[in-house]
Amino acid sequence: MTATVERTPGRSVLGRAVRTGQARLGLALLAVVGLLVVLGPFLAPRAPDAIVGQPLAGPSAEFPLGTDILGRDVLSRLLHGGVDLTWMAILAAVLGVLLGGLVGLTAAYLGGAVDTVLMRAMDVLLSFPEIIFVLLFVSMLGRGTVLTAVLVGVAFVPGVSRVLRGAALPVIGSEYVLWARANGLPPARILLREVLPGVTSPLMVEAGMRLVWAVSAIASLSYLGFGIAPPAADWGLMVGENQDGLPIAPLPVLAPIALILMMALGGNLVAESVARAVGRTEGKD
Repeated sequence: MTATVERTPGRSVLGRAVRTGQARLGLALLAVVGLLVVLGPFLAPRAPDAIVGQPLAGPSAEFPLGTDILGRDVLSRLLHGGVDLTWMAILAAVLGVLLGGLVGLTAAYLGGAVDTVLMRAMDVLLSFPEIIFVLLFVSMLGRGTVLTAVLVGVAFVPGVSRVLRGAALPVIGSEYVLWARANGLPPARILLREVLPGVTSPLMVEAGMRLVWAVSAIASLSYLGFGIAPPAADWGLMVGENQDGLPIAPLPVLAPIALILMMALGGNLVAESVARAVGRTEGKD
């Protein structure tokens, strides 16, 4: 692989990926959910925490999706419920990719004892399931939206670091990186200008995958009662709050599940399309 191909793979890979039907379907699903997240709070007919009717009432002209177990309008809560989940998932994914990328690139670049120590530390963290890791610290520090997002992002660091370390090793051994090191360029400059462009493709794949996993993790934490606190409107929280009324009124549970699945499926389709495009590019090179 030449230096030119390695330095600018991300743009061509992304362009190839978005031209596939799978990626377009994923982007369409994400666009629908994104519009609901952005416009939903302005379109909601009622306050999300207002008790406006009988509990678990069925769909009607007044309440198109019925009411939840406390008598709140399901449609209004649904339209408000994706805001926190979306920004928390984005924050967690960005934080996980940034920190994991920093650890992985540093380990690959410095090598030796530093590489060994950092990777063994990541192995220890990988031994903890991500949800268990977050629950452990939430139980000690208390729950909060920012704290939960940060903990989910930190839980992603070990996996991201190992992937990017593996992707960076061949780039660091390339001629232009060796030339930069031989000429005494600062390590930070070499990593940012020479190494980072060479791992853009796996970085994009990791970002997409971690975003999907962050949505699932944060929604699961809210469902378990360790994420977003009631009476806030949240899709994961709505599932947990209304599961006892599922036989009577399924919509308060099924509607938020459908939107969570749409968000996760859309992100997964896009990430998988990028991963396949990366694989085809590497195969050609």
